[in-house]
Amino acid sequence: FNLESPVKMPGSSIFIPYSPFSSTYTFPKPNLRNNDRLVTIKHVRSFRLTCNVLLEGLKLKFVTNKNSNSKINIGTAESPLIVSKMGCGTWNWGNQVLWGYDTDQDEDLEKVFNFCLDSGVNLFDTGDSYGTGKLEGRAEVLLGEFSSRRAGASSLCVASKLAAYPWRLTPGSMVKAIEASSQRLGRPLEMAQMHWDPSSYGAGFQESALVEGLCQAYESGLVRAVGLSNFGPRALRQVHRRMETRGVPIATLQTQFSLLSYLDYQRETKEVCDELGITLISYSPLCLGLLSGKYSSEGKGTYPEGPRGLLARRLLPGAESSGLLPILKEIAKRKKVTTSQVTLAWNMAKDTIPIPGAKNLDQCKQNIKAMSVNLSSSEVASLDEAAMRIKTPMLQNSMRSM
Repeated sequence: FNLESPVKMPGSSIFIPYSPFSSTYTFPKPNLRNNDRLVTIKHVRSFRLTCNVLLEGLKLKFVTNKNSNSKINIGTAESPLIVSKMGCGTWNWGNQVLWGYDTDQDEDLEKVFNFCLDSGVNLFDTGDSYGTGKLEGRAEVLLGEFSSRRAGASSLCVASKLAAYPWRLTPGSMVKAIEASSQRLGRPLEMAQMHWDPSSYGAGFQESALVEGLCQAYESGLVRAVGLSNFGPRALRQVHRRMETRGVPIATLQTQFSLLSYLDYQRETKEVCDELGITLISYSPLCLGLLSGKYSSEGKGTYPEGPRGLLARRLLPGAESSGLLPILKEIAKRKKVTTSQVTLAWNMAKDTIPIPGAKNLDQCKQNIKAMSVNLSSSEVASLDEAAMRIKTPMLQNSMRSM
């Protein structure tokens, strides 16, 4: 790896993208004023090296969990937080409107929880707003109940998204929201995330206050990591600058990222995450189940019931005509896997952590099998191209910022 200008002045930065093909980059022999040394960087995807001395060159050794093929460090080198390369989303846990949740499903959901941990999937994404009506917060409550009955849940990483409700206007309100989530869980929360960006509707003052609350929670040790959700590339850069001055790293950014939602917005957001060393978590990777392989617009069509059925009728014809669904089916047939597994494998091949949901054990098992599916670069490229040909993509989150 060669720099066009290997000499860097103090305080400048070098951005080096992660490469899966090499773990060591060698520059011309370093001149560190009697302090020649090998610098070891523990990071997953990319990093920014800030030079405190005049450099003529530097040898950098990467120590990365990428090599483990199943684990990723979303923490820091000094305080690692190791998570699986795929997580489990809990949006449907308590959601009666979109997912038809009923408490009778809790037994199945506990089986999902235990099978995930048995299979090495330790990242559970949730939110304090997950659950409809009186069931708000239900997903966190269930995670707490399941983990309390689970022996050997020490590796569990719960990442909860805290809603930017209009009444949360101060740093203290964010801290209290995190404390309330921990109380529902009955255990400390590993990672706190801001669910959406208030600046998307002009409430920049609220964004600043809640970001400050995240920083305070991290600095006090209330959480081990902090992240964001639905922040676009420009907003992400701005918040990153503020948090960087505090010494608070942004561990993750969640964004809507799937083969039916692969627009300039998603691609630019991913580029910024790579540049800043932030792990991207892709939510709705199966596009509300529309990419599960169960639904089709062919013939009379096979569609889900309720609001998702309306979306399916809008999106699936374009997914067929663009070649996306035929390519998915072709790859799945060749690899003897399901189209949903190919879809999730694509998300992982794009260097994101997908967080598909599962209502029962069978869905969970099918999702986890995707972790063993390896796509070639040509297969990934063909899916990319088909996704970019889609003229009617998935509806975008109205709470996202640019």
